[in-house]
Amino acid sequence: MDEIVKAALKKWPNVPNCYGWLALDARGDWYMRDERIQHAGPFPKVKGSRITHDKLKAFIERNYGADEAGRWFFQNGPQRVYLQLEATPWVWRVQWPPQPGPPSVTSHTGLHAVVNSCWLDEEGRLYLATDIGFGIVHSQDMLDAAQAVEQGLWQPEALLAAEAPARFAYVRDPAAS
Repeated sequence: MDEIVKAALKKWPNVPNCYGWLALDARGDWYMRDERIQHAGPFPKVKGSRITHDKLKAFIERNYGADEAGRWFFQNGPQRVYLQLEATPWVWRVQWPPQPGPPSVTSHTGLHAVVNSCWLDEEGRLYLATDIGFGIVHSQDMLDAAQAVEQGLWQPEALLAAEAPARFAYVRDPAAS
């Protein structure tokens, strides 16, 4: 967490939480959802404005975390902004190294992860449980992920997508809970 955020938390400890204004899609993109967008429909059916500003994205990613109830948030200074998740709290990028070795797995926030288990849902989406949490494999990296499965590095287990939040202890829509 950024030092400026820690300082703001100390200075203003009782700022109310925010819900519905920020979302993460299954490709690792952040979306702002103002009141008009929230009234237009639920996420991800109505996504909102994709955040493209590199410094804002980096700030969100450095201050991204989860509470004890599995609700994911962005700590925006003294205010905790809870996210709506299209799929999972992490979106994995999979890439094979130029030299022989296993593929690297990196989160949408740039954190490296070690794969513990692999899961495949009823729609053919691939998920990885890692040392830092559970997430979906980015759609552009399915070829690299399939290569890891074919080589026996990952052995997918069956998963019903609707059961993933309870099984892996995360909340997709904190405002609804």
